[in-house]
Amino acid sequence: MKSAYLHIPFCKHICAYCDFCKMNYEKEWVTNYLDALEEEIIEKYNSEELETLYVGGGTPSCLDEEDLEKLFKIIQKFKLKEDYEFTFECNLNDINEMLLTILKENGVNRLSIGIESFDKDNQKFMEREHTFEETVEIIKLARNLGFTNINVDLMYALPKEPLSALKKDVAKILKLKVEHISTYSLILEEHTKAKINNTKPLNEELDAKMYEYITKKLTSEGYNHYEISNFALPGYEAKHNLTYWNNDYYYGFGLGASGYIHGVRYENTRSLNNYLEGKYVLEENILSKKVTMENELMLGLRKTEGICLSEFFDKFEINLQDVFPIKPLLKSKDLIYKDGYIFINPDKLYVMNEILLKLI
Repeated sequence: MKSAYLHIPFCKHICAYCDFCKMNYEKEWVTNYLDALEEEIIEKYNSEELETLYVGGGTPSCLDEEDLEKLFKIIQKFKLKEDYEFTFECNLNDINEMLLTILKENGVNRLSIGIESFDKDNQKFMEREHTFEETVEIIKLARNLGFTNINVDLMYALPKEPLSALKKDVAKILKLKVEHISTYSLILEEHTKAKINNTKPLNEELDAKMYEYITKKLTSEGYNHYEISNFALPGYEAKHNLTYWNNDYYYGFGLGASGYIHGVRYENTRSLNNYLEGKYVLEENILSKKVTMENELMLGLRKTEGICLSEFFDKFEINLQDVFPIKPLLKSKDLIYKDGYIFINPDKLYVMNEILLKLI
């Protein structure tokens, strides 16, 4: 077991586009929820040494000082390897010296900050509000308190967003000089405010141009495009997320969290009442070898380095090309083989899903 994810479903405000498991912050709910989270961890965690921890949401940074003290007392139950990575998601507007000091004192060594966009029209759609100048000061504060590994999120292809707005966002994010940048094209998910309001998606051709621009610009500035949506300065690739993309085992604790343990994928309930009653798991699936290999392929091809053929054979005792129709896609140059790895042609990453459909 390499990793553990902890979900904190509370937010001060629900963003228009978000479909993650979340609810408005209520002190009593938080107290009861953290008690249930502790019980789930006690029940399921088998005292393995973990390489990564990730606290996500929701908005974990909306917790008050008392909540955070309780959360980190629970987190002390985990055993961590010496070179662990411990990520904590933050809303920019929640970050202050007190929060960062608490995080630092409790072993957090990686921040993930949801910036999304500095453009006023984009922010209005997302129902968020912050300025570039405020962000610069927050990053400076985090640096002064010793944080040397910071990710920021960039969302693009928002309704009516012109390419010029994206270019300005990218330029400002580069000025922040952070170690990691995660980029997300807006997906209008069911049951979100944006979908309910019949928001129209951006033109697909413009979406593709935006992806191409982001990729070329960030790589030209020294960022390693190591996964379809993620860019890192060398050595700062997200270890926790690589657990997912390498199809390794991980715990998922909390409301709506998912996990993968010893060949079983599970999803926790999104019902707070059920969770507080100890009915944590909504669904469990024991994966066949075939499905596990399909997951290995789909997740592994998200990485720009692709899949190591020898590692696939060691894991499944069968050659990748004997299971999936690799050769026609090599011929069409949808896939490329190099130095023992199969990966998606960099020019075709945007249409990755179409390539996967041809494979599976």
